[in-house]
Amino acid sequence: MNERLDRKPDWLKIKLPKGTNFKQVKNIVNRYHLHTICTSGKCPNMGECWAAGTATLMILGDVCTRSCKFCATQTGKPLPPDEAEPSNVAESIRLMGLKHAVLTSVDRDDLPDKGSGHWAKTLDEIKRVNPSVTIEVLIPDFDGDSELVQKVIDANPDIISHNLETVRRLTPQVRSRAKYKVSLNVLRIIATSGIVPKSGIMLGLGETRDEILETMDDLFEVGCQVLTLGQYLQPTKMNLPVQEYVHPDVFEEYRKIGLEKGFRFVESAPLVRSSYHAEKHVE
Repeated sequence: MNERLDRKPDWLKIKLPKGTNFKQVKNIVNRYHLHTICTSGKCPNMGECWAAGTATLMILGDVCTRSCKFCATQTGKPLPPDEAEPSNVAESIRLMGLKHAVLTSVDRDDLPDKGSGHWAKTLDEIKRVNPSVTIEVLIPDFDGDSELVQKVIDANPDIISHNLETVRRLTPQVRSRAKYKVSLNVLRIIATSGIVPKSGIMLGLGETRDEILETMDDLFEVGCQVLTLGQYLQPTKMNLPVQEYVHPDVFEEYRKIGLEKGFRFVESAPLVRSSYHAEKHVE
């Protein structure tokens, strides 16, 4: 990494976690042995979100069967799905008093159904215990199997997000197994179902402006309605280095362009992540 990128710019400074709500969320996560992408993904907004009483819960364990070069989640051979997890997640959402819940998961290529059945059970249990809560899910690609994607669709969350992560050219370098066209098709399936489709990409991996605009067009063409753009931050020395720290003004420009292209919501700023301000995207 060159000297210019050794230090993060001022706009990427993060406030330390604190406050009663932060402690309450942390205690609930620990009590029910839950996993969150906030911690596994080293999200820069964890302090803000947990202090506000929100967290993105990660189901199916904290070990991923893939090894994407941007991600801090550990990879390896996962344990079998926890049968108590659906009820633990539902109860934790009740205790947190959430009006809007966000769920994601690791990839489970080791399972015959890629974990889609566990996804459906968890969503059904959340709705049973919390009938008024709205739900956003950030799902894997399930290797593009439409029947597996349909299991999540049939559980009827309010928003289904699947991240494209990066531009077409960089996908083989950034994502270990996922394919650009497969992810676009997953989003097309979601859009066809009538559920709000959402996706996100990271900036600062070496993509060009033209490639970003092309990616926006590709996402809009398959029916994506909500778009997030955030700065890639290298979580460990084992992950890809940052190629560029994109200025907030540039992110704002992309936000305006996205809205002009027709997206219903565009969250675009250096610290934006998939679930950032997710509650605003449910009508």
